[in-house]
Amino acid sequence: MTTPQPPVPPATDGGSGSIAERIADAPSPAPAPTAAPAVVAGGMFGVAGSGDTSGFGGLVRRAHPTIGTERPFGGWFDEAYDALERALPQLGDAVEAVVVDRGELTVHVAKERLVEVLRVLRDDAALRFELLSCVSGVDYPEDGTGRRLHVVYHLCSLTYNRRLRLEVAAGDHTTGGDPHVPSAVGVYPTADWHERECWDFFGIIFDGHPGLTRIFMPDDWEGHPQRKDYPLGGIAVEYKGGHIPPPDERRSYA
Repeated sequence: MTTPQPPVPPATDGGSGSIAERIADAPSPAPAPTAAPAVVAGGMFGVAGSGDTSGFGGLVRRAHPTIGTERPFGGWFDEAYDALERALPQLGDAVEAVVVDRGELTVHVAKERLVEVLRVLRDDAALRFELLSCVSGVDYPEDGTGRRLHVVYHLCSLTYNRRLRLEVAAGDHTTGGDPHVPSAVGVYPTADWHERECWDFFGIIFDGHPGLTRIFMPDDWEGHPQRKDYPLGGIAVEYKGGHIPPPDERRSYA
């Protein structure tokens, strides 16, 4: 006669509950990452198919996506954004998008409201972004909104050890757009030379700046050399009898 065997308990891997139960209760996997934006052009600074040795001819440029992050943002970002909303009840009319990427917070605001938002970020006791460490220009020539030129303001709170970016967009005068952005010098004096650099390299005009002149290039320089449609070119350099041609005239080593 066969001896009855005790029932086999459900298989487990050391945790609570059976494996089947734990699989059923497991959260759904995160959605697959979206595909990279489509390639819109190759090369940079007007270089395409040349033998230049600068490397610009091999660059791949992709369309600039319109992206945004839904709340909750995570970390202290929600706390700071809540404080900004309390201090500026009309914030929804000023903010175009909020982006959290690679652990960094960027708030895109309408340029007409820039100075107002900057002042609240500096003065509100729950925010205290006392330092504007940098103003950067960015050029998105394939931007479909007619606002290819962007200005990014890098803010730092010394009180709370936090960093935040504001970003505004402006048009391009060569295509009938409006390249004007209000100057931030009245709120953050450190913006003075940074805004001159953005004007010098990108052609962005900062209304109200106390002295918007070139800061790197000669006063009579034509064009703005960090725009992506600026010719690569260069100025031939002579040094101790040697002649170095501009990058787009150098031979290829491929």
